[in-house]
Amino acid sequence: MAAFSAPPPLSVLPALALALALSVGAARAEPRTYALDPVHTRVVFAVDHAGFSRAIGTVSGSTGTLVFDPQDWSAARLHAEIPIAAIDLGDARWNRAALGRNLLDAERHPVAVFASERVEPLAEDRAEVHGILTLRGVSRPLTLTVRLNALKRHPLPPFRSTAGFTAVGTLDRGDYGIDAWGSMIGRTVELHIEAEATRTRADAGPMQDDDGATPSRDRDDQGPQATLRFRPQRLPESAA
Repeated sequence: MAAFSAPPPLSVLPALALALALSVGAARAEPRTYALDPVHTRVVFAVDHAGFSRAIGTVSGSTGTLVFDPQDWSAARLHAEIPIAAIDLGDARWNRAALGRNLLDAERHPVAVFASERVEPLAEDRAEVHGILTLRGVSRPLTLTVRLNALKRHPLPPFRSTAGFTAVGTLDRGDYGIDAWGSMIGRTVELHIEAEATRTRADAGPMQDDDGATPSRDRDDQGPQATLRFRPQRLPESAA
């Protein structure tokens, strides 16, 4: 006669139920869709100015879509449009010169596009995003090192789940056909990006929770790290 296993003791049942609930939750987890916030997303760039200093400019107003699950960075996808015509170097004449045909040629190419192709997780809160940047009509690979600063419900109405990121990288302007003024303007352009993305209405639904954001992902208390640092080879380490 075949032997039958004894039922598990009652004390084990709650643990089994919890494990089952967690496994079901994990199976249902999926990336969420966020929209880049053009007000709180800014691209800062620095380029050598004849060896005297690094000229610093900004581009505000980027838009796009982010698909993101903090538990699975490899599934993330980003498509961003950067309004090159909105460049600001702090001087109207500089702006006109940079937007001219022999440099950014913004009249014919007013928008740059970055589309991710692969995301390589480095740690719980950081990854390398490999994608294609199309600038001045030329498409070239670009890698950004990205840190997740916070993922939580925004404290102001409409209280949507919001993700905040810092990214750094470098590009060679010559790769995009921007090779004028070689003796005055350096070839290497350092990038520093601050971005916020808000859960879309269609994806969030009413009273949607905050995507499992935890205090460990909230770096609002890091104060001094908000200072811009043009060190594209690595992101500043998180505060202890």
